[in-house]
Amino acid sequence: MSLYRNTLWFFKGLKEYTRSGYQAASKNFNEADLEVDCTGYHYMITGANSGIGKCIATEVAKRGGTVHMVCRNPETAEEVKTEIIEATNNENIFLHILDMAKSRDVYKFASDFCDNNEKLNVLVNNAGCMIHNREVTEDNIEKNFATNTLAPHILTSNLLPLLKKSEKPRVLMVTSGGMLVQRLKADDLQCEKMNPFDGTMVYSQNKRQQVVMTEQYAKQHPEVHFSCMHPGWADTPAVRTSMPEFHNKMKDKLRTPAEGADCAVWLIISNAALEHPSGLFFQDRCPVPTHLPLASTKVSTTEEEQFMSALEELAKTFSA
Repeated sequence: MSLYRNTLWFFKGLKEYTRSGYQAASKNFNEADLEVDCTGYHYMITGANSGIGKCIATEVAKRGGTVHMVCRNPETAEEVKTEIIEATNNENIFLHILDMAKSRDVYKFASDFCDNNEKLNVLVNNAGCMIHNREVTEDNIEKNFATNTLAPHILTSNLLPLLKKSEKPRVLMVTSGGMLVQRLKADDLQCEKMNPFDGTMVYSQNKRQQVVMTEQYAKQHPEVHFSCMHPGWADTPAVRTSMPEFHNKMKDKLRTPAEGADCAVWLIISNAALEHPSGLFFQDRCPVPTHLPLASTKVSTTEEEQFMSALEELAKTFSA
């Protein structure tokens, strides 16, 4: 089954996730959808100093939006902040330094942000990592899970009160089509049963978790529009460093970061995106299935709820 999933996914990717896939899909785009004035709207984007996140932040800034960049590396983040201001002539760019792998810090950041800000219209959970050897944080949380799953949950859950007070609130999860090869493991959040440890598959499991989280948030919080999206295979620094062999083989077929970010920008600023129900998974501005045909990746509603309960219980331990 694993071989079937991976093979089907790869051939799907060659057709849809590459630059040619983007070019084919973009023929159906309505460019007027992005002719939006974002002035007065506040956007928080994690991992905004590189790749997809940087492109999203720049596009929002071009349209007058207030951007809150949440980044781990202060030096590169400051450089990118300056770059965005100079490129867009928008001074409303604010930098917040945060390591998403440090769960207590994420909790404190979200709490402090709510205390010190009156509005937040959009949250983009974009920051992520792919670590190929099993590593744990100081709190004994596996680092991929801490960054890719636990941090977005803590951030989203604790920013929801502020989002709900704001106009047209949206939450976007930048996920990956790689999740299509994974079935949610509700009883193994941190892939402790995976032997040998496979960082690529752990990342894919985290991305499956993100899709389930998005679906569950949409059910629990109808006041907010939730969505998740796959950027396709884009030539970003993260892909180059985390998947060097893949990058070397596919570099001539990869999308640009801007092409990868297009759907994310559309989801967070366009009115057209709000015409779709909350909780869907998107690719190139269209909702797409969350499972491959005959791949046996679907789980029961009970298992999804079990996963969310376990995630929330774990998150609560970092609130003190």
